[in-house]
Amino acid sequence: LFRQHARTLWYDRPKYVFMENFLFPDPDPCSQTPTSQFHYFCSCKNGDGVELYNEIEFYAKVNSKDSQDKRSGRSITCFVRKWKEKVAWPRLTKEDIKPVWLSVDFDNWRDWEGDEEVELAHVEHYAELLKKVSTKRPPPAMDDLDVSNAFPTTLQFLLGLKK
Repeated sequence: LFRQHARTLWYDRPKYVFMENFLFPDPDPCSQTPTSQFHYFCSCKNGDGVELYNEIEFYAKVNSKDSQDKRSGRSITCFVRKWKEKVAWPRLTKEDIKPVWLSVDFDNWRDWEGDEEVELAHVEHYAELLKKVSTKRPPPAMDDLDVSNAFPTTLQFLLGLKK
């Protein structure tokens, strides 16, 4: 039996770690799940009879009971719930050595650690703008307008007195 690793991309979010396993060509139904609070595996056979097998010891503890997966085409995305939310993972694996089949998904990666501070700054800025707009000022004086000629003429025109 021939075995190889499935190419896997991952990215980090405040509550979840997302992993997408690429299984080429179309695989048979797979077994993919966090098996414990620190361990994950994915195993299936592709159309050529090759077993695709990934095993990961996670960087930190996960909630295996609140994790899910979604199959789409030739990949399976696993949503692994972190035990401690809002704690960034610098890597997916416990070991500092990165396996060749595991890569960061830079298309979906986002530095979310400082997001709360940035959002708070935006809210404070918006509140200041609202305060400036809602400041009550006296209405502008209208005493500098010369309506002595315009108003009677307009009124006469509207009443049909002047054509």
